[in-house]
Order: sequence, then C-alpha cells, then structure tokens
Amino acid sequence: MTDSVPGAAPGALPSLPEVLARRSAEQPDELAYVFLRNGEEIAETLTYRQLDVRARQVAARLAALGLGGRSVVLLHPSEPGFVSDLLGCMYAGVVAAPVQVPSRARGLERLRRIADDAGTTVVLTTAEVKRDLEDRFGTLPHLTGLTLHDPASLAAEAERTAPGAVAAWQPRPIGAQEPALLQYTSGSTGTPKGVRVTHANFGGNVDETDRLWPCRGDARVVNWLPLFHDMGMLFGVVLPLWAGIPSYLMTPDAFIRRPARWLEAISRFRGTHAAAPSFAYELCARAVAEGELAPGLDLSSWRVAANGAEPVRWQTLKSFTEALAPAGFRPEAMCPGYGLAENTLKATGSPEDRVPTVLWLSAEELRAGRAVEVPEAGAGTGAVVPSIGCGGVVGDTLLRIVDPETRATRPDGEVGEIWVSGPCVAAGYHGRAEESERTFRARRADRAERRTWLRTGDLGFRHRDELFVTGRIKDVVIRQGRNFYPQDIELSAENADPGLHPNCAAAFSADDGSRERLVLVVEADGRTLRAGGEQLRERIRRAVHDSQRLEADEIVLVRRGSLPRTSSGKVQRRETRRRYLDGEFGAAGAAAPRERVEAGR
Repeated sequence: MTDSVPGAAPGALPSLPEVLARRSAEQPDELAYVFLRNGEEIAETLTYRQLDVRARQVAARLAALGLGGRSVVLLHPSEPGFVSDLLGCMYAGVVAAPVQVPSRARGLERLRRIADDAGTTVVLTTAEVKRDLEDRFGTLPHLTGLTLHDPASLAAEAERTAPGAVAAWQPRPIGAQEPALLQYTSGSTGTPKGVRVTHANFGGNVDETDRLWPCRGDARVVNWLPLFHDMGMLFGVVLPLWAGIPSYLMTPDAFIRRPARWLEAISRFRGTHAAAPSFAYELCARAVAEGELAPGLDLSSWRVAANGAEPVRWQTLKSFTEALAPAGFRPEAMCPGYGLAENTLKATGSPEDRVPTVLWLSAEELRAGRAVEVPEAGAGTGAVVPSIGCGGVVGDTLLRIVDPETRATRPDGEVGEIWVSGPCVAAGYHGRAEESERTFRARRADRAERRTWLRTGDLGFRHRDELFVTGRIKDVVIRQGRNFYPQDIELSAENADPGLHPNCAAAFSADDGSRERLVLVVEADGRTLRAGGEQLRERIRRAVHDSQRLEADEIVLVRRGSLPRTSSGKVQRRETRRRYLDGEFGAAGAAAPRERVEAGR
C-alpha cells in the first residue's frame, strides 16, 4: 500500500481520505480520536497514522472483494472500528450506509430494509455485534442472505478471494461528485430514505461549519451523539478530522444513563465544541438541579454548544445557561442551528460570539402565518410565544422562504417552507428518481433562474437575515383555519406536571370518520402514573388549553420508553400516530377522552 493518495483537483476541497493522508504525513503521532469507557475513562486512542493505516487496510480488503463502486452497511457502536471502516470505504470507493446496531426485532427489520434499499448484502461490523446478532436473531429471516464481516473475517475472505491483492492495493483518485455515503434519514417524518452524500457535499458542509464555528489550535470536540447519525458523524468524526483537532467520544448510552458525564468530560478534557439536540441540554439542566454533577466543574473552555436536530426551546436555553453559569458556561456559547441530512447537515447556525436571538411573537398571528413581535410581558399567557433564531447561512449556501403551494418567495416575517441551495445539498435519494426531482431540484415560480433548490419540508420565517424554524408542514395541526405547531402543544403537555420529562410527548391529528381530533400520547414514569393517571390527564388537558387555547380530544398515557424515537432521540410523531391508529396503545379512535396506560416495551 502506498503512503499517499492522489490529490484533489486545483481549487477543489479535498476529500476526507485526502485529508487523512495529509494528517498522517504531517501529524502522524497527534491524537485524532479518544474513546471514553462509560463516558469517563480513556479506553482507546487513535493517532492520525494509526487511523490511516487501519483505513487503508479496510480499503484494500474491500477492493480485493470487488466491492468498489458498490454499497455496504456499517453496523458499529461508537467505537474505533466505525471511524476506520467509514474512511476505509471512502478510500476504496465503496458507499457506506451507517445503521444503528439493533437491540430489538424492529431494529433488525430496519437494518434489512436499508440493506435491501442500498442494494447490498455485505455488513461491516464488530466481532461482538456479529456474535450478538447471530445469537439473538439468527433464526429470524431478516439476517438470511446477509454477510456479516468483522475485521478478522473480512481479512480472511479478502485473502481467500484474491491472494496478494491487499498488499498490492493502491489508493484510487476520488471524484468530488462520487457518492461518499448513503445517509439514511432517521425516520422522524416518514419511511427512511438513503440520501446520496457526495465527497463535495462533505467538504462543503464541514468547510462551512469550520468557518461558522472556527476550530482554532486549542479546539477539542466532546461528543456523545451516535456516530451513524448525521449530526454525530459530522460533529464527532468529520469536523475534527477536517480541522486537525482531537475528538473525545462517548457512547449515547453513557450520556442517557447519566447526562452529567458529558459536562464532566468537557470540563476534564477542556472541550471547546460539542453538539446535541435541545432535550439533551434540558437533561443536563435537570442534572444540575438534582445535584448530580461532580464538584469543581469548569466549562469555561466551551466555546460552541451547537443546539439542533429538533426545535430549540427558549426555556431550555434559559434553564441550561443559568444552571451552568456558575461553572463558567457563557450565554454566547449556546449556538442554535438548523440542518438536515438532505443538506449533509448544517444549513444555518448562530455565531459563537453572540447570545441567541429570541423573538416574542403573537401566537394568534403566528398561527395565521405571520411573525409579529409583541412585548414579552404577555409570556406565559398563551398569547405570546418565544421563537429562537437559528442563525444565518455562511459560504455559498443560500436560503429562501417559499410558499409551499404557489412556490412564490415569501417576504421576511411571513411563514413558509424553507428552501436551501448550495454546495451542501445532496445528490438525491438513492433509487428514488421522481422524489429526488421534486425534493432536490425545485424551482421558484416567481423567479426566472437556473438555480435549483432543496425543499426541506420545514416551515419557518426570516428576520434580519436569520432563520426561525416553526415546524414541519406535514405535522401542523389545523383548527378553524389556524396552524398549531405540535412541538408547542407537546411542550405545554410536558410542563403540566413536574413528573414529566423533556421530549416525552407526541401531538398529532387523527380522523375518527366524522372529524379531525387532536391526540396527545404522553410518557410518564410508573410513580407518576400510580399517583393518579386521571388527574395527570386533566392537568395536561388544562395546560394545553391555557397555553394554546386548544382542546385535546384524547390523551393517551404510556410508560416511559414506549414512544418510538429516532437515533438522535427525537419522538417520531408519524410512527406514534400509526401505532395509535393500529391500536398498539389500546383501541384507537373513540371520541370520548379516557386514560390509557401501556406497559413499556
């Protein structure tokens, strides 16, 4: 295997393998990734040279098996093998499709659907995951026909298939428009689809991210997000490699079991950049309130606390900032952003040197599609709602607000669909030509332009060149011609009782044959339910009415862990609705509200 990879074309951004090759040559012994056991102790480290050697070994073995130009599934927990396999695939021209390691049969079904959609039977994984899947699910048809390769079996199969080919392998030129990844959408809004992310998309997105939130010489990333998820991969793996800074990685389970570990790791390793959805910051604020943090916490090094992947909530920003201020956390470090897999990840972001923008808006006007500022004094009455700015675009990315029906551009202050254009917009959905054309190559009706746009399906408005996200088109609840955003209804429900946790509710409409009804499915722990489910349901109904001026037709109570979630922890509203209609939470569709309690799965 040679020690170099062909360089990028003049003026083009380098591919990730090209970046790794350069780091390996220029910074061979510097730390690239640090893997934390239980989110606390250093379990393993990788230097740039060690990672480059491992990635090239993987690439040579994949090439020996004739997999160049084809797809494979990556099935790894957050451990070193994910990083080396991902970069090895890119070196070899193999398109990786990262998938969450399944813990239940439903997850195994998703794995098989993704493998079939990607057109592959090859799965790269670890010996432990391979053994566990075969022991637990070996009799199920979903594994039939799949070849699960751990590092040892991949090496043996490559040598058996093409003796000597691994030693003779050389890196190939990497085209900017070649697919680098199939990023399957998390499924929070529908059936998972494979987004074809090119090497140019990766380069464009990480370059813009580094310009927005600069990774200076002393920068360090601390990440708990799952690496197979776009936010975890870009922030935990790609950005650090691109910027040449170390990344400290813990497992999602370590964070969920004890959120304070994330903060303590930032303090211990002097983290400067970390990202998470809004609910993670809320869990951390609760950990502070409950006295779970170790003494001596110092967050003064934290410069960028990126907040995205779900609606950013004002109360969460406030409670987190106030709770962690004694530990040195600065309000300016909180950086709300907006992104999606179809744009590789980041689309907009708030700069690190500015307190997040909050607008206090008339709830009534917002339901009519207009962002009208009013005095904050009305907050808490339901007539005034906060809206958090997600910053603006950087680099060559453009963003417009467009009427989703007429495709005419909306002026600032009017709600419409968010359209994005630029180098980060992915090539389309794998194997879905018509849907790709509709979604990735839209044109505005009121402009004569050659430029095409990505239709995000999200709603928002612009104010002074900053984006404010209000919800998703397909999730909006419409009552008497007014739009109600489900995340606002869910927040009202969550605030109804101190025993309810963040991110514990799903609000949606369901047709009972005569009218559309508003249904809320709410998780609660066993102690809260035993204290009185009927009373809890009434408190939720009253809270929704008082804050939203909206009547909930049915409130379904389930135990914690019952709601379907994406890999980043977001509640899947449409999947919750499907399960409700299928009777998985009990007999759906009755007009009279009533309490239901389902055992957790």
